[in-house]
Amino acid sequence: MAGIYIHIPFCKKACNYCNFHFSVNQQLMPEIVSSIVKEATLRKDYLSQKIETVYFGGGTPSLLSGNQLRYILNELHKIFSIVDSAEITLEANPDDISDKKLTEWKDAGINRLSIGVQSFFEEDLLWMNRAHNATQALASILNVQKAGFENISIDLIYGGPTLTKEHWQKNLEIAFDFSIPHLSCYALTVEPKTVLSKKIINKEFADIDPEKQANHFNQLQAFALIAGYKHYEISNLAVVGKESKHNANYWSGKHYLGLGPAAHSFNGISRQWNVSNNSLYVTSIKENIIPFEIEFLTITQKLNEYIMTSLRTSNGINLNNIKLMAGESISEKVLRESEKYILSDKIALNSGHLILTNQGKFYADGIAADLFQLQ
Repeated sequence: MAGIYIHIPFCKKACNYCNFHFSVNQQLMPEIVSSIVKEATLRKDYLSQKIETVYFGGGTPSLLSGNQLRYILNELHKIFSIVDSAEITLEANPDDISDKKLTEWKDAGINRLSIGVQSFFEEDLLWMNRAHNATQALASILNVQKAGFENISIDLIYGGPTLTKEHWQKNLEIAFDFSIPHLSCYALTVEPKTVLSKKIINKEFADIDPEKQANHFNQLQAFALIAGYKHYEISNLAVVGKESKHNANYWSGKHYLGLGPAAHSFNGISRQWNVSNNSLYVTSIKENIIPFEIEFLTITQKLNEYIMTSLRTSNGINLNNIKLMAGESISEKVLRESEKYILSDKIALNSGHLILTNQGKFYADGIAADLFQLQ
């Protein structure tokens, strides 16, 4: 099984922390939609497997009209073999959610919504420069549930300067009270060339406080345990059975096709990514040219990606998988290099799996980098 990711590169406004490819000028929206469908036709042979997930990301894909969504999905069904039970996700901002749009999304075939709430508190949303307010954040969830959507995820951001310990706890409790089955919780990250980065450099915003982020992350882990969520990936919690199939495919190394500007694809042999330029993308597709760069992966690169992604999950690194990928000596080497983390209670060795402990999860990126194998 494989997945399809569709990048919709438009937003109403720029969030301070965001470094994804998007434009606030939506003039090219119709051309982007038709180009995405044409790219799908041009790349119909990229995936040989049946499609089990389709994911509309961005940007803000909830800006698409119901007709545009239906057109894209109808064409994908003609081009690819999409299973009847496919998980079809739309990222949606609270301010875009209305009764009319919810009906259109269901009619188009959307069966999972990922809502970009980020916080239920006004001061956080203003600081982030989000397009919605706290009232809309709450109302959007009520409207989505009233419309009959059950497979729902919400995004929350922690560790920001305006978010208190009490408000972070309340954000989590609101999600629980609404019976939201899936949460994606991200530590605020300062990415280069973002508004946030520039404001921190210019001393307009305070820098990120690592201790505060660690405390918020500890709150998250405690909440997951008490509320009955499975913390199945460092940034993702779910009621059992409601894990994101699409994201899980990324972490397990399954193949996927990315359509649209800046979209990434992976077929087990190489990674490729489309140009992050809307006009160039549209012009190239009109000429039957897919504007992308490509990187063919070595065994070591594949191994390091496996270490990085699997360590973030609740299943951890399967040493037998490393043995199959790179040989027994490398598997034994990774185990030896993990011993200091096992002794410091950051990694648990369980039935041949190296699994991060609650203490180790906050250091996941550093531990993974330390376990990477050299070319």
